[in-house]
Amino acid sequence: MGEITGRQVFAVTSGAFAVIIAVNVVMAWQAVSTFSGVEVGNSYVASQEFEEKRDAQDALGWTLQPAYVAGQGLTLTFTDKAGLPVQLSNLSVLVGRPTNDNFDQRPDFQREAGVYRSAVTLEPGKWMLRVEAEAPDGTRFQQRLDLFVKG
Repeated sequence: MGEITGRQVFAVTSGAFAVIIAVNVVMAWQAVSTFSGVEVGNSYVASQEFEEKRDAQDALGWTLQPAYVAGQGLTLTFTDKAGLPVQLSNLSVLVGRPTNDNFDQRPDFQREAGVYRSAVTLEPGKWMLRVEAEAPDGTRFQQRLDLFVKG
């Protein structure tokens, strides 16, 4: 076996650092290209209205329970303080992965026996639901929920 020279050590060390830097650049590019990180357009304006909207929504007393069954789809059950189904309008649901907006979709929901159903198909893993609806009196209901689909 030959003698190790300074040039060989430099080449191996430089090569190792080049691989590490290349992997970091690829990972950073993937992170930035798959999720913008923007939740609201202007956080200052959103913060000024937050408490008022939260108090109005809390006064509704609604509870939202999501459920997903493979082959049957996604259901959303809205109930009031008494546990009865609520009547709502302008239901809008964004379904997507928490860290990647490439899978975002807005499924259509139909009301059946007080439960809102959609035939959406979700792959196994963690999903995020961003639900917006309106009460009969015009009060906005907004909630972000995590949903885990078993594989």
